[in-house]
Amino acid sequence: MFQTAFLTRKRRRPDINFTQVHEEVKFRDVTLYLVEKRMGKSRRNFLTNLARSKGFLVENMLSGHVTHVVSEGNAPQELWNWLEEQNLREPHNKHVLNISWFTESMSAGEPVPLEMRHYILNPAAERKLCPSPSSKPMSTVSPYACQRRTTIENHNKVFTDALEVIAESSEFSGNQGSCLAFRRAASVLKSLPVALKCTEDTQHLPGLGEHSKAIIEEIFECGASLKAQEILRDERYRTMKLFSSVFGVGPKTAESWYYRGLRTFEDVLTEPTIKLNRMQTAGFMFYEDISKPVSRSEAYALKTIVEEAVTCVNSSASVNVIGGFRRGKEFGHDVDFIIRVPEPGQEDGLLSAVIDRFKSQNILLYSDFQESTFDLRRLPNRRFEAMDHFQKCFLILKLKRDQVTDIRSIDEVRERFQCRDWRAVRVDLVAPPIERYAYALLGWTGSTLFERDLRRFARLERGKLLDNHVLYDKATKTFLPADTEEDIFAHLGLEYIEPLQRNA
Repeated sequence: MFQTAFLTRKRRRPDINFTQVHEEVKFRDVTLYLVEKRMGKSRRNFLTNLARSKGFLVENMLSGHVTHVVSEGNAPQELWNWLEEQNLREPHNKHVLNISWFTESMSAGEPVPLEMRHYILNPAAERKLCPSPSSKPMSTVSPYACQRRTTIENHNKVFTDALEVIAESSEFSGNQGSCLAFRRAASVLKSLPVALKCTEDTQHLPGLGEHSKAIIEEIFECGASLKAQEILRDERYRTMKLFSSVFGVGPKTAESWYYRGLRTFEDVLTEPTIKLNRMQTAGFMFYEDISKPVSRSEAYALKTIVEEAVTCVNSSASVNVIGGFRRGKEFGHDVDFIIRVPEPGQEDGLLSAVIDRFKSQNILLYSDFQESTFDLRRLPNRRFEAMDHFQKCFLILKLKRDQVTDIRSIDEVRERFQCRDWRAVRVDLVAPPIERYAYALLGWTGSTLFERDLRRFARLERGKLLDNHVLYDKATKTFLPADTEEDIFAHLGLEYIEPLQRNA
């Protein structure tokens, strides 16, 4: 999100020479041209070689022989202006397509039938064909969150806030089906580029059941959801939300405490029959700190600390921020990091050594290390699991005030650190094997609903099983390798969605 200005001239990256693969051309009626603008040279070369390996004919230059022009990330008017500047005799006779047709064709191993959703229409021609300003086009919003681009900018917050309160209440009641339905409805509204103007705007939106539509209609009529307001006043909901805000306390434990008549932290801590586990004890001990949101500047100060510890153990390893901060969020409840090692097996023992390093620095307040239980023979898992089997650790670390150097956060730092020169922050580390890194990176980036729908799409639309470890093709009974997230999207025939657009 932040651009860095360099005072010195940046060194030019050397051109990467891709060896052109001479494969048999299987589809003589289709000649592709990939538009490099916005796509980038490296990605264009990768996709060109991928297409040729599947038997497609791909031209390096745009010419009259090209039948299908494929573009990624270009605005329609910008693309058509460029096409018309190429002095082609009949540019309008070519199929000008978005990348989704290409990725679907690569997944199918042949050109898939063209549909209207694949085309990038010339805006000028589209205006001439528009029958009436009042006609309402069918919605193009996908029912799958993994096909929607959802940034942190939410134009429908008044609706999504209400839906998420009701979803959370359903979760506290153990009604997972209802919870998921309301979260999916909220997710669809978050992806919309504009605010809803009336209830008719929801007519063709996927994922909105009658209950969700009734809530939206009530907000249009009353200015708020009466159901959501009632929930916010409900004693059970408020108590469950309070208890589950403690590190180590889940909905079942919170419900148990509620039905025992406990309503406050003091009630819990003074109840002699309650035995807190290590995680819950730490959760209460450092609640004042870890209940406060963590800022982006604090997250990157922690990254420096984690990087220093990791590289002391393995100088060739690298650390990346994942979770909500990778998706562009300014605040989170904790900070997640993924560690990448360059060689197989180098992840073994890495986290234990990093924890020892934190102990020696006197900044470790709590740690829960979980050894790897990853076993390819037990995969793929056909059930949705938010947690994976890689080695990981859940930590509470000291972050010192003078380690947060972002000038914009000085007032924020003073407020957060108050009476001492450090605050406690929740940190999670995961260290997957290098051959599983892309899958772990995708899974830990989230959001939860984006990942759930990605797995649902893989199963229902592609006949594949996906989780944080592997992608399994049921037709060929093989595990599909992936070095990058882009590889996983390509295996599924999906257009790549950047992390900043996965806030479903």
